[in-house]
Amino acid sequence: QVQLVESGGGLVQAGGSLRLSCAASGRTFSSYAMGWFRQAPGKEREFVAAINWSGDSTDYADSVKGRFTISRDNAKNTVYLQMNSLKPEDTAVYYCAAGTPTWITMSTLSRYDYWGQGTQVTVSS
Repeated sequence: QVQLVESGGGLVQAGGSLRLSCAASGRTFSSYAMGWFRQAPGKEREFVAAINWSGDSTDYADSVKGRFTISRDNAKNTVYLQMNSLKPEDTAVYYCAAGTPTWITMSTLSRYDYWGQGTQVTVSS
C-alpha cells in the first residue's frame, strides 16, 4: 500500500514556474514507477510525465516536453514535477500516481494503482 500527498500547487502568471512535490508513504516507494497526470474542468484526466523506479527513464506528454521535468528522490520517498514556462492551458488539478507500467505503458492511467488527492495549478494570462 502506498499513500501519496501532493503539494506545491498555486496561482502563477503565464511564463512563471512551479515545482510540485509528491510525498509517498511506505517502504516500497522505490519499487514503483511514478507518474503525474492532470485534469482540467470538463476534461478527462491526461498524462503529463512519468519516471521509472530508478529515475533513469522518463516520458513526457508532447504538450509539456521541454517545459516540465520529472525527477525523484528515493531516499526521501518523493517525486517532483518542475514546471517552467507555464501557460494558461496548463491550468488543472495535478495528480501523482504510483504503479508498475511497462516502458510503453508509462502514459496509461490504468497502469497506476495508487493516486494522490491532487493539487490545483492555475496559470493566469
